[in-house]
Amino acid sequence: MILNQEGTLGTLREQLACVFRWMARLDLHEAAANHCSVMTNYREKKFLINPAGRHFSEIKASDLLEVAANTEAEPANIDPTAWAIHGAMHRQNRDVGCILHCHSLYATALACLDNPELPPIEQSSMRFFERFSVDHDFEGMGLGDEAERLAAMADNRKPILLLGNHGVIAIGPDVATAFDNLYYFERACRYYLVARASGLPLSPVSKEVARLTAEQWDDYIKMGSPQAHLAALMRVLDREESDYRS
Repeated sequence: MILNQEGTLGTLREQLACVFRWMARLDLHEAAANHCSVMTNYREKKFLINPAGRHFSEIKASDLLEVAANTEAEPANIDPTAWAIHGAMHRQNRDVGCILHCHSLYATALACLDNPELPPIEQSSMRFFERFSVDHDFEGMGLGDEAERLAAMADNRKPILLLGNHGVIAIGPDVATAFDNLYYFERACRYYLVARASGLPLSPVSKEVARLTAEQWDDYIKMGSPQAHLAALMRVLDREESDYRS
């Protein structure tokens, strides 16, 4: 077993289960759809993913299924789009440890615009300045060639992949970083769209200031802010929904 830097398989299960619960709490989900995964064995291309038909709010660590990305046959009990997208991404990208795909309100609203830009109007948006990609070639529900194309676009240097007319994918080397990326990107989209809806002029900072702030975000992340964020969320669940660990 070759695990990623977050540790044991049990730890990975609990971390990802925690993320599912918080995505439900924060309305970063849609019905019993959407899907998230984390790599467990890079050599064998194995990863954990949620089973089909389970609401994010009820997922437990033991519910997560471990499958291999290099298996030709589609595994049982996994949504076909989940298998296509996550299988392709984990198969193609060794450095992508965790993948979170959802149809969150504000990121998806941004993805519906003709020009889905995110100008540097506040600190969260500056975190992603010149650091997210947009797929403009929606062809359906993420199957076949579309899944392979999305996988080719995944890059830790641009940890957000905005799916035009669809939703968003956040990636990271580990569960904590991927969730932190998703959390802050959704907030950045919310700030931008609310400010834009006011009808008043926006006040973006210069490219130089935006790039400096993005670099400062890098330093903040290197200090362990995503790990501290996830640890705090797990402490809250330990008090309020401790069954996520079971």
